[in-house]
Amino acid sequence: MTALLAIHNPATGAQIAEIAADDLASVAAKAAAARVAQPRWAATPTAERLACIQRFRALLLAEVDTLAATLTQEVGKPIAQAKNELNGLLPRIDFFLEQTEAAIRDEPVFDSGGMQERTTHIPLGVVANISAWNYPYFVGCNVIVPALLTGNAVLYKPSEYAALTGLHITRLLHAAGVPKDAMQSVIGAGEVGAALLAQRIDGLFFTGSHATGVRIAQTLASRLVKVQLELGGKDPSYVRADADVRAAAESLADGAMYNTGQSCCSVERIYVHESLHDAFVEHFLATVAGFKRGDPMDPATYIGAIARSPQLDVLEDQVADAKAKGATLRCGGQRLPGPGNWFAPTVFSGVNHTMALMREESFGPIIGIQSVVSDDEAVALMNDTRYGLTAGVFTQSDASARELLARVNAGSVYWNCCDRVSPRLPWSGHGDSGIGLTLSSDGIRTFTRPKAWHLRTL
Repeated sequence: MTALLAIHNPATGAQIAEIAADDLASVAAKAAAARVAQPRWAATPTAERLACIQRFRALLLAEVDTLAATLTQEVGKPIAQAKNELNGLLPRIDFFLEQTEAAIRDEPVFDSGGMQERTTHIPLGVVANISAWNYPYFVGCNVIVPALLTGNAVLYKPSEYAALTGLHITRLLHAAGVPKDAMQSVIGAGEVGAALLAQRIDGLFFTGSHATGVRIAQTLASRLVKVQLELGGKDPSYVRADADVRAAAESLADGAMYNTGQSCCSVERIYVHESLHDAFVEHFLATVAGFKRGDPMDPATYIGAIARSPQLDVLEDQVADAKAKGATLRCGGQRLPGPGNWFAPTVFSGVNHTMALMREESFGPIIGIQSVVSDDEAVALMNDTRYGLTAGVFTQSDASARELLARVNAGSVYWNCCDRVSPRLPWSGHGDSGIGLTLSSDGIRTFTRPKAWHLRTL
């Protein structure tokens, strides 16, 4: 009997689909087919691989409304933000199309006395991608597109919370001309992911929780498979004494609450110089009060549903802990009644680092704001974490921003902005935020292995 995966709408709790799931046998068969298909795909002229991805881009654009509706229905993302994700994917694809050939071009490095030395970049082979639900187009295609362009076959396991979107991505790539065996979806929950890890693969690219990332690394360690892990964050921002307080509050409120706070690089803790603290909190609260919560299919909705119901317990526990330790609840603080997974936008002031709210990933519409007396205190608190994904500073001084951000342990740093990703820059993290990188030219080359050539003329 074929196993089935039920898909539920987190905004209503209603089942919206039931799809066939993989098992150990089907995962093994797909991996074997990918192994056969990969050399043929790698031998396909680069121009044709680029043309396939160009056609994929056009198909995405033609189906934006349908694809966005599916994404909203299965993860609770407001429809306007779902369309933003799809439209935001286009320039990432453009970057990969424009830069792949240059990133993996043969490199002559020495030529003298009859000896030539060159470096080439060859595909890893069969790449497994266990992806995330919160930004399935961004996160999935950060791996899928450059992996295919560089000649790899891809076994793509979308999150079980975004499986319909994962099937859309695979369908459109096939329609664009990517061979079916070179790009395959693997559908299911944790046991299907474990089955994928058991296959002969040449690279594993995972986006998700730190705990799962550690288990994956331990599972593959003895086989020496390349492992890349994009994990969590507890991303801080500091509002310096000379900042534009209103602009900082409006930007950081959006950075904390966009996608209902369910982003790896959401702002999760804020430090404000004591001279601006009270004014900042008032502007922040006024901004959050203007965020409309409601039906995710309404284009005016800004705050959507929580995709995973267990996360509601995490948020409630962080609220209770902050209250018990003396924080001041300024708004929200509770799950909301009715069907589906809903949590009120929540803001605390008077927080400190004894509280889980300021130390453990929240992944929801909740934020703590802490007053600091100096730049040095702010930097010390920003670095007081096991994570290191992003960090930001709001100040009118370019020199101060550069000096402070140079001292912060984070893969991406921001001056007077937050929650931003560029295809031109590497996406990486420190500590428990993971290992490896995507995006940028380095993120293209990560799907290849360098090959050294020593060539002597006789």
